[in-house]
Parts: sequence; C-alpha cells; structure tokens
Amino acid sequence: MLDLSRLRALHAVGVHGSVSAAAIALGYTPSAVSQQIAKLERETRTTLLERQGRGVALTDAARQLADTAEELLALVERAETALEERRGQPAGRLVIGAFATAARGLLPTVLAELKDRHASLDVRLVEVDPHLSPDLVARGVIDLAVAHDWDIAPRPAPDGVRQAVIGDDPSDVLVPARHPLADRTTLRREELVGLRWICQPPGTVCHDWLVRTLRATGHEPDLAYQVAEYHSQIALVAAGLGVALVPALGRGPLPDGVIAIPLRPTPIRRLYALWRPGAARRPAITETVRLLREHWEPRAG
Repeated sequence: MLDLSRLRALHAVGVHGSVSAAAIALGYTPSAVSQQIAKLERETRTTLLERQGRGVALTDAARQLADTAEELLALVERAETALEERRGQPAGRLVIGAFATAARGLLPTVLAELKDRHASLDVRLVEVDPHLSPDLVARGVIDLAVAHDWDIAPRPAPDGVRQAVIGDDPSDVLVPARHPLADRTTLRREELVGLRWICQPPGTVCHDWLVRTLRATGHEPDLAYQVAEYHSQIALVAAGLGVALVPALGRGPLPDGVIAIPLRPTPIRRLYALWRPGAARRPAITETVRLLREHWEPRAG
C-alpha cells in the first residue's frame, strides 16, 4: 500500500518544482523530503525524479502518480473536515500561505491567538506570492491563503476556490524629507510623472499596479530601483534615492527622513482569505477567517 505522506511529498515537489521548495511548504527539511521520495521509488519500483539542470523534474510516471495523490489528498481532506466539524472545534493541521507583508503585519497576532485558544490545532505558515496562492489552494498544497489584488486590477477567485474579503489596505507615496514634494498634504496621480521610482520587480502585483497607473497618465515610469522587500524600498527612500508607493500593512514606523503622503484617489490593496469549497465548514478555516477579519478591524477604523 502506498504511504500517504510520501505521496504528499511527491505532490509538493511537482507543485513547487524542487525538493527544497516542497520542504519549505511542508515544513520538513529537504533531506526528509528526498528520503520520502526515495522510499516511494522503492515501493513503486519506479524512477520518480530526474535531473534537469541544477534541479529535478518529475518523470511521466511520477506526474501520473502525483495527479492521483492530489485526488487522494482531497478525499482525506473531506474526511478530516467531517470529523473536525463533528467535534465542533478547530483541530488537525492547517497550512496558511500569505504574502510577505501580511505574514509580518497581520498573521503574528492571528497565529498567536489560534495557538492560545486551540491546542489541538497545528498551524503552519508559508510565505507565498499572491499570484500563486489561488492555484496552491485549489491544488491542496495549502489550506488557506491570505492574498491580495489592487483596485486597478481586481482578480476574481478561480474555479475551485472560495474567498472572503479581509479588508482594504491603503498605500501612500513615500518621499525623502528633502524632496520637493515633502511638504504636500496630498498628491494627485498626474503629479507622479517624472519621479524616480523605487518599486518591486516585474511580475509582482504591486509592480504591475504602479506601471499601469503611471502609464495611464501618458508617461513611461522611471523605475530606477527594483527590490522586493518594502523595508528595503523604505531604506532607499531614506537615502534620498527616489520615491516609493508602499501599503500601510506591515510598513511599521517610518524612519527619520521619510515622509508619507496620501495619494488621491487612494490606491487600495484588498486582502482576501482563500480556501477550498470542500473545507468551507471546517472549524479551523472558519475560525481563522473570523480572526483575520477581527484583527483587521482596528486598522480599518
């Protein structure tokens, strides 16, 4: 009989594309994942991974097995959900995926309350790009995601995923204290033309929003510094190297020499919780979504 934990490891490698990434998602070490795959190869007498450049890829047989594993994991989830619902209390393992600033600015208090109130619930957190989180939820790699989109580019929930709004996260333009705009109380989007920008790299939701917004004014943006972490962007602003558009969530107190100026109309990043329909009645899901909203409310006020 095939071992479910080994099938889960194979499925994770197929989804994430590498043993190391699968290990992060599962909360294991890369060595542990490799051992699970090796045992599964011995059980099935089949080669499951093959070298591809510096990484690995699933063989044709492994892809077929991973697809079957996805179906089995969905059945197990339904059984676990039914048992948890019968008990009426959050329990079992809950894997949450969240983008970086939500992991820093919102999740710590939520995770701490879950830990204090529900001893039978084993919560794990994985940092996930919001572009990828809906698919990871739909495929059962993570149980619940905290994702976001922007008002200029809303993203509907894909098939196989349900969602609920957590709240709206406004963004400000951050400028050096000696910048010509530093004494302004608000800015209009037309006034952003010609500025030297610090932003996230291409392919991110925030980068796409900034480029689309500035191009809508009829000008190509000058994206001088492209770094992923907002705290790194703030450090570059503090050094006088440019301006940045940074959401409030996870930003923390600004350092001396950095001024936040509201932009009108205000750029809004909307946060969502995503989960699979089969787990909609699971107490761990409903309780986590409730706490996400509850801990967001003081920010909205």
